[in-house]
Amino acid sequence: MNPLNRLKMLNTKECLWIYILKILSKRPTHAYTIRREIEERFGFKPGTMTAYKVLYLLRRDGLVKKTTEGRRKVYKITPEGRKALREAIRFYRGRTKILE
Repeated sequence: MNPLNRLKMLNTKECLWIYILKILSKRPTHAYTIRREIEERFGFKPGTMTAYKVLYLLRRDGLVKKTTEGRRKVYKITPEGRKALREAIRFYRGRTKILE
């Protein structure tokens, strides 16, 4: 794998949690819409099971909360999740300054 493709993979699919939290920071949503929104907004499509696994881990770590609306599961970012998202954004902004 060439270096640019590896960089893209490491900053998209390998950091899927950031994209999920960003989507949930706008509004609570269903798991199946998260993948579609990631593809539309960020230009890559995570695997189905990968997205569910990341949601599970985010719930386990207290960054996301799951509720039920009828038969659907709805995911919502928690205050801890908002904090983690802010820190991740700050980290990326700091990394891009290094390259200027």
